[in-house]
Amino acid sequence: MTDLVAVWEVALSDGVHKIEFEHGTTSGKRVVYVDGKEEIRKEWMFKLVGKETFCVGAAKTKATINIDAISGFAYEYTLEINGKSLKKYMENRSKTTNTWVLHLDGEDLRVVLEKDTMDVWCNGKKMETAVSHHGLRLDSGDFMIKQSLLGKKQ
Repeated sequence: MTDLVAVWEVALSDGVHKIEFEHGTTSGKRVVYVDGKEEIRKEWMFKLVGKETFCVGAAKTKATINIDAISGFAYEYTLEINGKSLKKYMENRSKTTNTWVLHLDGEDLRVVLEKDTMDVWCNGKKMETAVSHHGLRLDSGDFMIKQSLLGKKQ
């Protein structure tokens, strides 16, 4: 990775994914890696600006790297997830998901609740759940996610 120009970390329900981008500004070469695996490789591109679109994670979330010239031979690289800037996507995601990182019996667990679909993910795997409650069965025990409504009495 001699032409590495950008690295992003994207938290999705199935885990945190590392996206790396190489851009050869003399050759136009573009290489996209997701979690260390090469997803796109284009050599000798004459147009140095543009977009590269690919998928990330188990749900095949759409990601796009935008390459824009800012002056002379300087470039700006931005990442979009599902058509939103990474910042906007993460802000929206913080409203639509809850994430817990637990350490139980010497094991690290990352649990994600998607509030809009009520899907539950644990360490990158979508869990079977019931509609009325969300139970997780793991080697280290059973867990339940409960919702509490707190408010002021009037």
